[in-house]
Amino acid sequence: MLNPAFDRYRHEDIRRLIAEYPLAWVLCPGAPAASASLLPMLGTYDEDGALTGLVGHMSRRNPLHALFAQGGKAQFLFTGPQAYVSAEHAGRRKWGPTWNYAQARIEADVRVDEALTAGAVARLVAACEEGREKPWDVAELEERYAGMLGMIIGFEARVTSLDATFKLGQDESPEVLETILASHPDADLRNWMEAFNRDRRK
Repeated sequence: MLNPAFDRYRHEDIRRLIAEYPLAWVLCPGAPAASASLLPMLGTYDEDGALTGLVGHMSRRNPLHALFAQGGKAQFLFTGPQAYVSAEHAGRRKWGPTWNYAQARIEADVRVDEALTAGAVARLVAACEEGREKPWDVAELEERYAGMLGMIIGFEARVTSLDATFKLGQDESPEVLETILASHPDADLRNWMEAFNRDRRK
């Protein structure tokens, strides 16, 4: 059984996970495994910061399109930072190696709608281009854009359940935690470990 501390997280942790690792496995329960797809997703949130929905788009040829067009339910599996942690990183040969990671599992009711397509694409492009010196915009495709838009379909998902696991060193002693943070080569993992152990390191 995992440490209960791994199941403690805030709304902003889910928001950060989806923003930094937007590519999710999308599955339709009961459908063949071959229909599962990796799709980039964006979250929608209420005034308290809680995740309420997801927005995305896919090719009309994607098997999920036909499944969701029937009024489907979906599972969205997000994987965040993850890496092997060796006894060498902990600085103790008798310490058992482990794997640190973050993940979120979301169930939702999905609605596909052609009217959502342009907005879903625009939101994703804006999110991915943010911070670039010269952000790209769909208008640069000119007349090609209309044709490309016709080949995809937008969808929105209303979240019905959410659970997540953030196994990021919360169970380590202060000494081992500091040694891992000083020696592990994965900067993203270290950053997330620092965030989830901030109170313990004061």
